Amino acid sequence: MAAGGWSISAEAQPLEWLPPLDIPEPGRQRRLTIFLRWLLLIPQFLVLFVLSIGAFVAAVIGWFAALFTARLPESIARFLAEYVGYHTRVTASSMLLIDRYPPFSLDAPADYPVQLELRPGTLNRLAVFFRLILMIPAAIIESLATGGWYAVSFLIWLVVLVMGRMPQPLFEASAATLRYTMRLNAYVLMLTSAYPKGLFGDGEEYLKEERRSATRPLVLSGAGTALMVLFLLAGLASHLVSSLSSDRDNGWSWRSGAWSVSQQVLSR
Repeated sequence: MAAGGWSISAEAQPLEWLPPLDIPEPGRQRRLTIFLRWLLLIPQFLVLFVLSIGAFVAAVIGWFAALFTARLPESIARFLAEYVGYHTRVTASSMLLIDRYPPFSLDAPADYPVQLELRPGTLNRLAVFFRLILMIPAAIIESLATGGWYAVSFLIWLVVLVMGRMPQPLFEASAATLRYTMRLNAYVLMLTSAYPKGLFGDGEEYLKEERRSATRPLVLSGAGTALMVLFLLAGLASHLVSSLSSDRDNGWSWRSGAWSVSQQVLSR
């Protein structure tokens, strides 16, 4: 059955169904909405925070159910799929991939420029049991990619603001980052058994398919690939700086505590 741009089927689906993401070619955007983009999205972030609490509860219940039935209950699968869709639409807007404001609805309009297709089906019980462990490598990669994107987000915002549109290589790398995040969310929430992949675009097996959008299949140019590498390196640098700052703060706190204790001892 169709549900706002993604499908949820009661029939068994192939274990390796890799959720696709459809985004149109980068077009002109209104500079005013670009300038105020993250401010305008604050209400969406608040809604997303509330939905994430519900998604966490649903995922925990679904995890126990999937251990016994090898699939998510339909009602839980539907809500989690709608949550992933909502999260993806808001993130696409925040990453300046589209200009149209995300609707305050779990059920996306058919004409909305961001569409995804999720097909919850049969799950491997062992993979469900070890989900949180299995997701770690993909989560690290996703953290580096998204962290790198947001580390240079001011420069991206400035380029898009000046040009009034997102350059093609930047669109490719940003769309690939968003799609990887969507696939990771779908995997963690047990909406697919396919492990997240395709950060550097689709392989040859997908290039034979009919082209449905700018990201289906997703092909990264040389410049787009270079930007993706830049995102990963910027994310790594950002994490290292954050880690060093944290260690420095902890070290200063320890030294301050030791100095305080020594002064108390001497005062006696």
